[in-house]
Amino acid sequence: MKKSLKITIEILLAVICVILTVLIVRSINKPVKFNKHKNYREGIAIQRLKDIRTLQVAYKTVNGKFTGDVDSLLNFYNTGDMSVVLQVGSMDDSVAVAHTEAIKKRNRRISPEEMLRMYKAGDHNLVFSIESKVPVRDTLFHDREDFVLDSLRTIPFSGGRPVEMEAVVKMVSGVPVPLFEARMPYRYLLRGLDNQLRINLDAEQRDKNRFEGLQVGSITAPNNNAGNWE
Repeated sequence: MKKSLKITIEILLAVICVILTVLIVRSINKPVKFNKHKNYREGIAIQRLKDIRTLQVAYKTVNGKFTGDVDSLLNFYNTGDMSVVLQVGSMDDSVAVAHTEAIKKRNRRISPEEMLRMYKAGDHNLVFSIESKVPVRDTLFHDREDFVLDSLRTIPFSGGRPVEMEAVVKMVSGVPVPLFEARMPYRYLLRGLDNQLRINLDAEQRDKNRFEGLQVGSITAPNNNAGNWE
């Protein structure tokens, strides 16, 4: 009887050891797994925020300010135009510069468009620049096979939550400065991952006086449209 009890106790202890080992391994692997998925999601989100920044900068170049409306930003991409300066020739080419100046002296009213026609007709010994309008969609992201315009509306992995975006014009040293920011809170970006680890991550961000998620730009102070991951 005593031998049987001893065997039973040994079996129970072995089972308990196995269970404790499994629990320890899981507790170690849980943050590792969380960080792996977090890093993957952040990579996708950061690219999306970079694309928003690129569009915002182009929008401001044309309109003189940023926009806090995602639809306006996407419409700008689909229907807007941008000014592009085409530089023909080099100012370091003294022969071409002299030739161009001679043409300008003979015809002081000659336009860049006329000089471009001369260049296309065969006079490649010219130095000038010309500004032209080109569609935004033919200028930005046209070489990106992975670019999906409508994806800029939402926070990835959030179940369709919209990107949080604001734009203001703030007086800085007496000068009006257009500012914008776009945000993706971790509570949406990391949806479905371990909630307690996400709560801990938010707390760490607050302790560092940082936004609890990813953000590009700032409406509180100029930061050269930097992302908080940079």
